[in-house]
Amino acid sequence: MKKKILFALFAACAMVSCNNQSPKLDEQPVDNDSTVSSGLKIAYVEVDSLMTQFEFAIEKSKEIEKKTLNARNTLNQKGNQLQAAANNFQQKLQNNGFTSREQAEGVQATLQRQQNDLAALQSRLEQELASEQQKFLEALQDSLNNFLEIYNKDKKYDIIINKSAILYGGKKFDITQDVINGLNKRYKSSAAKSEKKEAEEKK
Repeated sequence: MKKKILFALFAACAMVSCNNQSPKLDEQPVDNDSTVSSGLKIAYVEVDSLMTQFEFAIEKSKEIEKKTLNARNTLNQKGNQLQAAANNFQQKLQNNGFTSREQAEGVQATLQRQQNDLAALQSRLEQELASEQQKFLEALQDSLNNFLEIYNKDKKYDIIINKSAILYGGKKFDITQDVINGLNKRYKSSAAKSEKKEAEEKK
């Protein structure tokens, strides 16, 4: 799931041209302020680290994983119950356990409805999980975009990219920890304000 999240969230980040602006592997960096020879100031973020250290991402990932597990358990339980009922029907049919053909057909129709209901439940749960994951992605991207907009007012980077979009990047271009720290600080502050507001409303 995390790989899908990472791909969906940062698929649009690979927008840096490497024609005459990126340094060759055997060239020395121009300086230590993340500026390449073209004058562009570039930085990158390691998304794997972001997804494992940003508290919002950690909490939401765990929440979605828990709901996925609950949905799977529910479907397995109902599927096992349906299978047991089907096996019982088959056994009674073979042993002439029904008093009439109509009775057997009634039980068979009930089993068919239960099977249809199970398929509908599976479809609904899958849609709910997909919708929740999409909302999570949108919230995560919105949070990151808003933070980088504020963060970059002082840093003045021309381009901030996902490290996976480049073949090589020196550590001087890495702002991952800055971004993680800033996102967590904002998230904790926002969570604290929400808790305070809820407490005041309960009074």
